[in-house]
Amino acid sequence: MFVAGGATGLALHESAHLIANAVFGQQPHLKKVNFHGIPFFAITHASGLPRRQEFTISSAGFWMQHAENEWLLSRGRPLRDRGAFPKGIFTFNIATSAAYAGAAFAKTGPVERDTRGIAQSARVDERWIGALLLAPAVLDAWRYFHPDSKWASWSSRGVKIGMAVLIVR
Repeated sequence: MFVAGGATGLALHESAHLIANAVFGQQPHLKKVNFHGIPFFAITHASGLPRRQEFTISSAGFWMQHAENEWLLSRGRPLRDRGAFPKGIFTFNIATSAAYAGAAFAKTGPVERDTRGIAQSARVDERWIGALLLAPAVLDAWRYFHPDSKWASWSSRGVKIGMAVLIVR
């Protein structure tokens, strides 16, 4: 069930990109890419979109992850006390944010990477986007082990909101 949760996390992340593409009338397509020899795929869209559309499409997967983590960490009994499926989703979200943050800090990976699209459309250095992804991942991991930590909850939410607010930059 843990792996099924991780796969669901991936499906939700990618579905958010698809929904954002549909909202803007874009026709996304799959493209084979690789990250230093590791093959995978990217859901891509047309280049040259208006900044806010690019920002929204590139950010949508992370916004979905942030919403999922808030739901998982804020409802009912602590996530640590629940089954493997929600823990798989949560682990996918934390690991994905950390991996994207690492790529953003190094400014490496395929040109289609989300952090690059976000950074260019927000007109900020990609490393700042990496920090805005890593901070809530670390804070949400803290919240997993310390579910009563109010400072971590509100700090995580503040960073997540701050990232979304870049759309007006």
